[in-house]
Amino acid sequence: MWKNITHQMRVNEVEKVTKSLNIKGYLHALDKPAVMGILNVTPDSFYGLSRKQSDAAIHQRIAEILDEGGTIVDVGGYSSRPDAADVSEAEEMQRLIPALSCLKDYYPDAIVSVDTFRAEIARRAVEEYGAAIINDISGGETDGRMFEVAAALRVPYILMHMRGTPKTMQQQTDYADMREEIMLYFAEKLRTLQLLGVNDIILDPGFGFSKTLEQNYELMRALNEFTVFGRPLLAGISRKSMIYKFLNNTPDECLNGTTVLNTFALLNGADILRVHDVKAAVEAIKIIDKLKNR
Repeated sequence: MWKNITHQMRVNEVEKVTKSLNIKGYLHALDKPAVMGILNVTPDSFYGLSRKQSDAAIHQRIAEILDEGGTIVDVGGYSSRPDAADVSEAEEMQRLIPALSCLKDYYPDAIVSVDTFRAEIARRAVEEYGAAIINDISGGETDGRMFEVAAALRVPYILMHMRGTPKTMQQQTDYADMREEIMLYFAEKLRTLQLLGVNDIILDPGFGFSKTLEQNYELMRALNEFTVFGRPLLAGISRKSMIYKFLNNTPDECLNGTTVLNTFALLNGADILRVHDVKAAVEAIKIIDKLKNR
């Protein structure tokens, strides 16, 4: 079935798109991979050093991401770690406002991605604060209005694969064929988004979301297969449990493991790396580019 899907997509030439993003009316080519720096404004992110809540810490983190070569600042106010507690929409927005305001006032040229699965928060982040990308971990499953809002806002949309919610996802890892299911998931949702008029779509296989440690590595080995869709491919594996559980260490000790996996992802089709450690990711991209283009 999965092989039939990829073959049919090639035959029909469904996905004849270039790897570029329309950001506020300007075309941003992804001829070289981009780095998305993580800005967590949550008190319970799995990686403690990534939590930024004071105005000074937020300002410092944004400057760090941009100074180290980050292309996109990804702002999230709802922790997506396994078993994360639910947060109200009002509280999520309240957490986001200081960071979004800082970006709008002091870094107006920065490309901002809002990490949310709630359509109203996505709308406000784009319309009121200038966010340019919606990063939805739920693939439109949690909020049925998300696809329509993304279409109305005309901004790039990151489509990620996940089952359940952050609180329940690790109890939903039983797949008959994981790769086939994710391929079908992307094919069906891409079709829905395209019919609504969403043209700029980034695919994220969802490392760490409703997948076991072994399934995460199976997915990484198969990453190149998702390039069949012709869409920009995002890899988000920074300091995740697929590294620290396998190496028997902690998120704080996972920079080396993250860089190894980021390098593998770059060699297998990744166009965007979502990371905590921007400098290391930028250096990995430079070295891979040097090896490919001597």
